[in-house]
Formats: sequence, C-alpha cells, structure tokens
Amino acid sequence: MKKLITLLTLILFLSFVANSQPLYQNAEASTEDRIEDLLDRMTLYEKIGQMTQLNITMVNPSWDQGDVILVEEAARDLISNHHIGSFLNGEAVPPQQWFEYMDGLTRIAMEESRLGIPIIYGIDHIHGASYLGESTIFPQNINIGATFNTNHSYQTGWVTAYESADIGHHWNFAPVLDLGVNPIWARFWETYGEDPYLASRMGEAYVHGYQGNEEIAPYKVAATAKHFLGYSDPRSGWDRTPVHIGDQALHEFHRPPFQAALDAGAKTVMLNSGEVNGVPVHASYELVTGLLRNQMGFDGVVLTDWEDIGKLYDFHRVAENYKEATYLAVKAGIDMSMTPTSLQFNEALLELVDEGRITEERIDESVRRILRLKFELGLFENPYPRNDRFDRIGTEESRLKALRAAEESIVLLKNENDVLPLQHPQQILLFGPTANNKRNLSGGWTLSWQGGDEEQYPVNMHTIYTAVKAQYPDADIEVISEIPISGSSDEIQLFFSGLERADMLIYAGGEEPYTEFIGNITDMTLQQNQLDEIAFLTESSTPVTLLMIAGRPRLVTDIIQQVDAFLFAGLPGFEGAEAIANILSGEVIPSGKLPYSYPQHTGHFVNYNHKPTDVYFFDPDVANHIAQGTENTSLFQFGDGLSYTTFEYSNFSLSSSELTVDDSITATVTVTNTGEFDAKKSILWFLSNKVGRYTRPVKELKHFEKIELAAGESAELSFEIIPLKSLAYPDSKGEPILDPGEFNLQVGSLDADFRLVHQ
Repeated sequence: MKKLITLLTLILFLSFVANSQPLYQNAEASTEDRIEDLLDRMTLYEKIGQMTQLNITMVNPSWDQGDVILVEEAARDLISNHHIGSFLNGEAVPPQQWFEYMDGLTRIAMEESRLGIPIIYGIDHIHGASYLGESTIFPQNINIGATFNTNHSYQTGWVTAYESADIGHHWNFAPVLDLGVNPIWARFWETYGEDPYLASRMGEAYVHGYQGNEEIAPYKVAATAKHFLGYSDPRSGWDRTPVHIGDQALHEFHRPPFQAALDAGAKTVMLNSGEVNGVPVHASYELVTGLLRNQMGFDGVVLTDWEDIGKLYDFHRVAENYKEATYLAVKAGIDMSMTPTSLQFNEALLELVDEGRITEERIDESVRRILRLKFELGLFENPYPRNDRFDRIGTEESRLKALRAAEESIVLLKNENDVLPLQHPQQILLFGPTANNKRNLSGGWTLSWQGGDEEQYPVNMHTIYTAVKAQYPDADIEVISEIPISGSSDEIQLFFSGLERADMLIYAGGEEPYTEFIGNITDMTLQQNQLDEIAFLTESSTPVTLLMIAGRPRLVTDIIQQVDAFLFAGLPGFEGAEAIANILSGEVIPSGKLPYSYPQHTGHFVNYNHKPTDVYFFDPDVANHIAQGTENTSLFQFGDGLSYTTFEYSNFSLSSSELTVDDSITATVTVTNTGEFDAKKSILWFLSNKVGRYTRPVKELKHFEKIELAAGESAELSFEIIPLKSLAYPDSKGEPILDPGEFNLQVGSLDADFRLVHQ
C-alpha cells in the first residue's frame, strides 16, 4: 500500500511539474507547438522587440571601437523593458573578452526578462572569424572564386563556425552572393566573381560547411545569403547606388546563387541596400515577398542591412518619415530591422499597429520566423557561450587550410621567358606599398569594418618581405621604400647599378583595405605613382614581377608589356604572404584562374558571358573576332591563369550529337600533364546556345572541377549535359525556356556541336 501511495505521489508531482513548465520550454515538444505557445504568451511590444536588432554601442554607450564590454544597465533596459531580441557587431578582441560579454548579455535575456527568450547575435565573419582575436583568416571571396575548388569555400565556412560558435556568435552575415560584374564596385572582392554558376557552387559549399559543422555541438549556427538582389551592378559603380536590371537578366544571372544557397539550407537573407529598377529593395513587395518568398520558396528570416529602413526616408526618399518607411518595409516582407542605434523602429511599428495599418497577425508572421530560427539553433536549450574550447581557435590545422586556399587562389597571368619560379636567387629587391605590410593582404571586414590598424595584426603573421626571406634563407632580401624617379642623374645611375646586381625585382602594388562607400573610386586605373614606379623599375635589365594585392582588377594596361611576370594575388588573407612566397619559389605550382574578366580600358569592359552585341563593330569580321576573344575589352579573360607546367586536352567526344528534352549526353575529355612538375588544374566546361528566344551569352560556364596530376599523368573527365539543368534559361517571369537547335560545348581549346530536338 505504501508503494502504491508513493507511486501515485510521484505521478502527481511529475504531472504538476509538467503542467507548470511552459510548453515552449519543453525541448521534447515540436518546434511549431513551442512557437505557438510562446507567441500566445507575448505582448505586442515583446513581439516587436524580437523584430529589432541593435548595435553593440547600444549596450556599451562608451564603446571606443576597440573594446567588447557590456554595460549591464544599458543591456538590462533594452532587453527587459524593450524586449530586444538581437544584437550585432564588435571588434576582434580575445576570445575570453567575447565570452564575458556574450555570457553577461545572454544571462540578462534568459534570467531577467519576463519570458526568458534568448538573444541571437549577428556578426560579419565573412572570411573566417574575422571579428575574433587569434582566429584563422582565409582569403576573401574573390580569391576563393579563383581557386575553382569548392572545398575551400566549404572549409572557410566550417572553420568559421568551429572557431566562433562557442563564444555566442550564432548568426553570421555570410556568404555574399552578389556577382562581381562591375569591377569598379567597392565590394567587388566580397563576391566569388562574375559567373552565376561559380557563385552558386561556392555559396552552397559555404552554407554546407558553416551550418553543417557538427563539431560545434551542442551549438548550431545560421548563415545569411546576402545582399538580395542585384546589389552589385550599379550603373555608377558606386556602393548603394541605383541598379537597372531587366526581369529576365535578374532571373538568369542574379537569382541563381541565392537560390542555390537557399536550397542548401541557408536560414536567413539580408536585403540589398540599394534600389532595383527604381524601387528600393527594402520597400519592394515584388522582390521580397513575390520573388524571394513565393517564387523561391524562402520561409526563413529576412533581415535589413544597416539602418536601411531609415534610409527609405532620408536617402531613397520614398517615405515622408520614419514611420512611413517602417510601414513600407514591413509590408514588403522584412522580419527583422537592423535599426541599429535607436528604438525608432519599435516605436514606429507599435504606432502602426495601434493605428490599424499593420495587423498583429502580420507581426506574428515575422516573429514566428524569428522564434523558429532560435528554436532550430537550439538557443533555448543552449543559450550560454562556453570558454573551455578556446584551443580550437587558430589551430595549425585550420591555418593550413587557409594557406592551401590562398595558394590555389593566386593567379599567374604573365610569365615572360619563364622568369618564375625563381630558384636559388642571390638577391631579391622588394618595392611597393605592400612589400612589408600586413593589413593590405586581407582587405576590409578584417578585425574591424575597414580593416584593423597595422599593429592589430598577429605578430607571427608574415608580410611578403618576411615570407620571401623565410623562403630564401640564403639570399639577400631587401625592401626599398624610396624610388628616385625624379632624382638627379647620379642618384638614378647609382640606383640602377644596385638593381642590376639583383636576381629579381618584385613590386607589391595595389590597394589598401576598404569596403562599402569608403572604397568608391572614379577610375579603375592603378594609382599613377605606382604605375610610374613600376615603369621606372622596368628600365633595369633585371626581371620585374608585379604582384597585385587588391580587391578589384586595377588597370595596368600601360605597363603590362614592360613587366616580366604578373600575379594577381587579390586579398589572400593572413596566410597570403607565405602563399605568395611559395608560388614565387615553385614550392607550389600556381593553379588559380580569374573568376572575372580583367578590364583593359576604364571606359569599356564586358563580362565574359556577354551578349554578342556588347562588342558591336560595323565590320562583321572584326565583330566576330572581338566576340570570340574580347581582345579589345579585356586584358585577361575569365578563366585565364598560367602554370609552371603544361597541360594538353585530347580525346574530346560526345556520346551523341543529338538529344531530346528527356535525354542526356555525356562529354568526355582526357587531360594530360605534359610538363615537368606535379600540379593542379581547374577544368572549365562552357556551353553556347547558338540561337535563343532571348539573346544568349556568347558562352556560359556550366561545370568545373579541379584535379591534381603528376608530371606525365593523364585523367579522363566527363560532364553530363542534362537539358533542363544545362541548357535551359529563364524567361522574364523566371519560367524555364528550352530552345531547340544548335549548341556548342567547349573545354580547353576543344569544342563540339550538338543539337537539341523537341519531340
């Protein structure tokens, strides 16, 4: 009898505990049930708070752009009284400092707010955990694109999650999926290049690596596909300026990378700060709800960019005040406002609901998505950061992954008389702004928004000078900062006599870090003082190698014939200098390829996948010549990149010269390393549609893979052509078109025609 009473007592106690615990706190309940239970308990103002993201300065009013420190009184007011659900931003401080900040912020949300809803923290870790001290910094996206190796994009995401998830960085504003189609654009280097297929494959690989990292358990993280849509092709070339893109081109070129990332599971989307076809994207129901939600099937969280609701009012001028701007953005379909330094959004949205212009049901739609994100990331069960796995940050294994990515990203574009690799030199002289500089190697969004100050970079990080010195320990390596272009004849003669004794002159030129509007320029040409210095050095009989460390292809047309070797190093990250030294010496054979077309002229350039009429000439013979080679528009072509070895393509064949919509054909080719060095090679397959309902590009990348061949080794590669996947393109509404008729397939210098027939 006593046992029965005890059992009944236990059952009653467990029943009481179960009934006293809110359903949303029960990890065994379904996510949707938990969402609805929590939503029912929330006041309107609590819901609006979940739709708000504030900058770190709001919880540290005295923030001096260098410390991540929580002012608890400020945080307590914003979380307890205004129910703020998300914060962002910071600086690259040591992991323990991040831990203490995030732990304090999280405890206020979990233990002092009415409902204990965890915050979600957003950060711009776009090429490694770049806002975390001691972390691994990979090359920027433009370099990752140049590798034509999706594993490097995957590893960038994987290592970023591995190093930053523990400190409470749940939400990363990456990958950037804009296309690098306008080379003057200040954010060009944040893209994977100009091709939508390349960007699609790199973007989905990043999402899989970042969100799919199981080693960060019990934590999970969310990637952000940005900036939806068309941001990267402004007519002026300047950041956040108007874009004009036809509907068909929007679907064919700019949509695919975002679709690929969403299909890979990207949980959030950040919007384009600019306008497309006269309508700011943050106010575009057509793009945000019509295209992104309804057509592309996205049901995750849509986030604004920095202060972009306010910009509808004071920048785009499509709203007469902040409240009207809020109305336009919420009606368009945004879920969360990166406000980020005021409570204007909360106040405006509350007024709009009180006035009946925005319904609470519409608020519930966004809050459901935000709560679903938090539940899916496990933030209710594992809200607090941890500080017992900091040995994961900046490991040798992760650093080597970044180094391999950097090595494969460097593109050798000229190598006259095989002056490279440089073996057993006695003396190398280094010149240029990046010869002994760290910050220029990584660009913006590194340690801070515009790149950290030089002294903030790791002590053990190589500059080009120290890396070359380590690569050639027996050689005399010297940095020369003064070039006497305007010196006396005696000074110049003495200077050149010094140059003649060297084996190689290396000029490390290019750009300093920048991003967004800070990087706006009016001329793509490399700065005149650098051009003058390079030209001056080439008057010596000693070979000159030009290293371009830059976020976009600065024009070197006037001096390219004078230099002996030209490497576009882009922004290769913290391991970039070592990668450059390895390439120069031949320890690593260059395998990078341009992921964009390198312009020849400031006033005229086209992308590789241009329309035939983009290079119109009255003389048909000239027009045909230009269309095939674009020799008068590009200095170097998309996919260009030399090696220290040679490769030969042979045995190219198609399994059939004709196919129907329901068929497929397989193309095969043999690639042989005919040189002396073991090396990697990116194999690019291009298709051309000879006649289309819409005008078609001269060619389009449809498949690529990277292989490694020993000297003398061959490999047979194949590409399956599936009509709906390989030959179709969208109409102006995004519906697929399959044109019957002639197509051409090209790999290397080989090509073949085939025909698609409709039954």
